[in-house]
Amino acid sequence: MPSPFDPPSPFGQTPGLPYLRQPLSPLPAPSLSTEPTRRVVFIAHSHLHESETQQFLKDSQGVFIARRIGVSDRDDFIDSYDPDYVMRRIREKHIGAASVTIVLVGSCTHSRRYVDWEIKSSLQQGKDRLPNGLLAIQLPSCPNGAFLPPRFEKNLRVNDHQGYARYYQYPRNAAELRRWIEEAFQARRTIADRIVNPSDDMMSNNAKCRICSVTH
Repeated sequence: MPSPFDPPSPFGQTPGLPYLRQPLSPLPAPSLSTEPTRRVVFIAHSHLHESETQQFLKDSQGVFIARRIGVSDRDDFIDSYDPDYVMRRIREKHIGAASVTIVLVGSCTHSRRYVDWEIKSSLQQGKDRLPNGLLAIQLPSCPNGAFLPPRFEKNLRVNDHQGYARYYQYPRNAAELRRWIEEAFQARRTIADRIVNPSDDMMSNNAKCRICSVTH
């Protein structure tokens, strides 16, 4: 028999126990996520500065998702004389899903042909492809500055009206680095028309290092 304490039925009848056992739908939990966006970043660097590259990746853990295995002598396309083919293979094999490229600049980075290739591939754009955002970071072993890779220097952003890529000293904290990456990511859509990246030129060999006066 229904109890007088049973709640009234929405249909004018007093419900029995089965009605009371129906579970209430839980309210959706409010979103508590405050995690900043982590971009996929390709790290262009020279193996001559490998220990500093490793330290940078350690210092920046959690800031971005890193892709760092760059072009090497083991790649099957390095002897090709077709720049378009080489750039396409670098994007497919190394840069992948990265939307931002960070060039780690040490004393000898400017002379390395694979770094030039990685910058060139990062800057390529097409009908259905945006270029990568691009920035360079000066490694701590060069406190007084360093020579930039020539292709990067052609795209150096010197003011708000000229250039595409910015050059920074080593970041002081994660927030600063995250801000730089995000600015480079946004530049892909806002100032890509400033990119200087001739399609038919790329370094065929390592250049003479302007610091060491040798070809490494």
